Amino acid sequence: MAAKGYQVIARKWRPQTFADVVGQDHVVRTLRNAIARDRIAHAYLFVGPRGTGKTSTARIFAKALNCTDGPNADFDPADPSCVSIAEGTHLDVIEIDGASNNGVDQVRDLRDTVQYAPAQGKFKVYIIDEVHMLSAAAFNALLKTLEEPPEHVKFVFATTDPQKVLATIVSRCQRFDLKPIPAPLIVERLRKIGDDEGVKVTAEALECIARMADGGMRDAQSIFDQMISFCGNDITEPDVLDVYGLISAEKLTELAGAIAAGDHRKLIAIVDECDESGRDLVRLLSDLQVIVRTALLDAIAQGGKTKQLGPDLTTEQVTRLLDALREGEGGVKLGLAEKINLEVTLLKAVEASRARAIDSLIKELSALAEIAPDGAEVAAAAGDEKKKP
Repeated sequence: MAAKGYQVIARKWRPQTFADVVGQDHVVRTLRNAIARDRIAHAYLFVGPRGTGKTSTARIFAKALNCTDGPNADFDPADPSCVSIAEGTHLDVIEIDGASNNGVDQVRDLRDTVQYAPAQGKFKVYIIDEVHMLSAAAFNALLKTLEEPPEHVKFVFATTDPQKVLATIVSRCQRFDLKPIPAPLIVERLRKIGDDEGVKVTAEALECIARMADGGMRDAQSIFDQMISFCGNDITEPDVLDVYGLISAEKLTELAGAIAAGDHRKLIAIVDECDESGRDLVRLLSDLQVIVRTALLDAIAQGGKTKQLGPDLTTEQVTRLLDALREGEGGVKLGLAEKINLEVTLLKAVEASRARAIDSLIKELSALAEIAPDGAEVAAAAGDEKKKP
């Protein structure tokens, strides 16, 4: 018997039971309850960004339906039926790629085969990935079958783009929105994988990987796999920063502080340093927005002011700063001079954070006028000033 080849981490650590699914508790709880209470719908639609567990959850659901003595949400993953579903050899669990089989003829063939009874399990489960890629004719051919399928048939659709799925299809399904997975959960999962694989990885390196994955567990595992190939069994933060051109959290905080303080010289120096070391400037701007947004939430929670960026900033100032960073994102991504566009964006953000809205200024003058001895005259003057073009 031939030796089993290497399997990438994303496949080796793919969730096999409901307990393995990370960050989608609302979906897992609903499916488990549906199975326990015998309220299994005939069609489900899983919506969410890439790598959040749509197809994996669909397979786990199929295992729960077709396991021995099923349906059972707490099935044994070593059960022969569950193993065959995991390996893709189960006769009654049919996975279809919507991008490759998007024609009306393929859907008509599916419509004809659903009438046949299951060969191995209790249900025939059709998992259609990237269902939004089906043509309009294919969708229409599926409608009647989807509305009134045989009792032994269950459909599970997965898509990253629900806007392209016909409303008539969505209305016939129970929809589940899978959320981007929070960074702490990704870090926790990667740490467990590292321990089991015998890989030593620092907490800072894991946080960098989670930040880069943008809520996708599969992306995080693929990055982790690549870092193991690059570093071996000892991964540190500088390794991740060098391979992917990221900026350290410390440097990002320093840059955010320079913007908040209006330190133009330091701001330019940091951008120069990042550019010379080959860092991803688009990613820098994206990560910077996350830091400023965190400060904005802190200002709101603190009643209108925050010190997270260094100096005291009001909610209005942080909002203007974040808005300026957001507006410059397109220029940095698509412009010809990436570094210059980034510098201009950051300098504009400095000026925006120091500007004052005329309405808020008049409001403050009016408040001062009410407590001043000649308050009526000052308030009237403020009102006249507001009316001027």
